[in-house]
Amino acid sequence: MNGTTAQHFPVQGFPVQGAGLGLRRSFLAVLDSVPAATLPDFFEIAPENWIGLGGRYARNLRALTERHCFVTHGLSLSIGGPAPLDIEFLQRLRKFLDSHQIATYSEHLSYTGDAGHLYDLLPIPMTQAAVDYVAARVGQVQDILGRRIALENVSTYAAPGSDMSEQDFVCAVLEKADCDLLLDVNNIFVNSINHGFNAEHYLRSLPAQRIRYAHIAGHFVEAEDLRIDTHGDDVCADVWALLRTAYEHFGTFPTLLERDFNIPALPDLLAEMSIIRQYQQAHRDAA
Repeated sequence: MNGTTAQHFPVQGFPVQGAGLGLRRSFLAVLDSVPAATLPDFFEIAPENWIGLGGRYARNLRALTERHCFVTHGLSLSIGGPAPLDIEFLQRLRKFLDSHQIATYSEHLSYTGDAGHLYDLLPIPMTQAAVDYVAARVGQVQDILGRRIALENVSTYAAPGSDMSEQDFVCAVLEKADCDLLLDVNNIFVNSINHGFNAEHYLRSLPAQRIRYAHIAGHFVEAEDLRIDTHGDDVCADVWALLRTAYEHFGTFPTLLERDFNIPALPDLLAEMSIIRQYQQAHRDAA
């Protein structure tokens, strides 16, 4: 820890509601022309892409965070990495979150380098020692940020040095760290193909009370037994089906459509995001 007594941050409800979309800077010029009924219920940003920006982009972001709900999803914390946490970055991050009154910060349950960033999400060996290590670092992050964080289950293509299943590892980290889960539905499906496990069994093993919100995205079919998590295509039917299963098991929760490459026109992207709303409403109607 960081030399102080760890704070306890109570479990809170969902930070946002409905269907969300990752905000791209290219959307800023066209958002005002989109019919209000089709706009996302919330936006997500990577804080590293916005911290320290001035000028027009900073003004535009301020105008949006004053009118819309936001969550943040980090890229560079490297919660499972060997290098010490970047305390200066975390302090700047807290000021950014506080300034925009954004309650939720999430990161990947992975590491991104050692002395420098590799700009990739590398798998943590799934062991009890890693659970203890990550949990201690999460405690330090939560103390500095003054808020609970959520960790995302990540896509992987190897599992070096592991002696636990992925779902057991994720559950153990969440419990030991007393943090929340950013449930990535696509990553469960991708890993179920890559590592040969049952996606629904994994999904149902997760702790409902720790889900803060979810991601859904498209991926690339490299081979019958290999899927690459690209966020560069439409969500496939199998992943939509897994999201419906999640709603049936847990009830509906805020869900965000990710698209990072091959980005279509905003109206087309919003049309795909609207499928999330349709599934959420269908579940509520059936309840």
